[in-house]
Amino acid sequence: MVAPIPQIKLSSGHLMPSIGFGCWKLDKPTAGEQVYEAIKAGYRLFDGAEDYGNEKEIGDGVKKAIDEGIVKREELFLVSKLWNNYHDPKNVETALDRTLADLKTDYVDLFYIHFPIAFKFVPLEEKYPPAFYCGDGDNFHYEDVPILETWKALEKLVASGKIRSIGVSNFPGALLLDLLRGATIKPAVLQVEHHPYLQQPRLIEFAQKAGLTVTAYSSFGPQSFVEMNQGRALKTPPLFENEVIKAIAAKHNRAPAEVLLRWSAQRGIAVIPKSNLPERLVQNRGFNSFDLTKEDFEEIAKLDINLRFNDPWDWDHIPIFV
Repeated sequence: MVAPIPQIKLSSGHLMPSIGFGCWKLDKPTAGEQVYEAIKAGYRLFDGAEDYGNEKEIGDGVKKAIDEGIVKREELFLVSKLWNNYHDPKNVETALDRTLADLKTDYVDLFYIHFPIAFKFVPLEEKYPPAFYCGDGDNFHYEDVPILETWKALEKLVASGKIRSIGVSNFPGALLLDLLRGATIKPAVLQVEHHPYLQQPRLIEFAQKAGLTVTAYSSFGPQSFVEMNQGRALKTPPLFENEVIKAIAAKHNRAPAEVLLRWSAQRGIAVIPKSNLPERLVQNRGFNSFDLTKEDFEEIAKLDINLRFNDPWDWDHIPIFV
């Protein structure tokens, strides 16, 4: 029998699994079955987003598992993210309702602001998800919507029951600090790119001290970005092949992936790995059964080169992290 995944109590009062299944880049034809198999393997948190374009398929997988009695809706923790085109308060609920319809649920457990960037609104019937489309071909257009206005709209949706907890993704410290000053409902979770090449210790320390749970994405570093043919990722040695990570893995008789996930988890950071392989699904869940040593942490700390793979500066010179 597979042991249950440890839970984290959020500042909102809700419990969140500390290990989830990341849904970025799940192919539509197989996404539903992958989610279904992940539920059978014991996963309960599914980290999706409007921009991923596969929420309907994720919902199909969830519904199949519920219909077969494998899991109840209240045992799942469904996550989505508000995309950049829907930041205007009058459009926030419209976007959320599309997510709820696609996921076939009445509420999401956690809803993030995906990026602190407001693109021009694109009607759902014109293009959904719009990705970088702003109604004018390949040209970027923006709206003058302060983050706090978007946040206030999300707070109302928490009060309505459509959202259980709200959080932010890809926020630097200064924007997080500003949001905390104006929010009535404080963000419960901060999701950031986090791996040994980009460790962000000050941001994580600040967020945790402020009462936020931190979730890491891209825990395996360049791995997720190589298939996107991103130059930085192609030129960066894979963490699975990094000599430091391999040596630590050998010492503990573990796979490199388990070391990378345990490195985050041991510091109170939730993780959302993805895998298409059933055996890796199980392996990625089992990393909490060993501990890295102080020396292991010191060696991994030396790998930090502040190398970010997901940077809006690459889109349109958007200065989130400069």
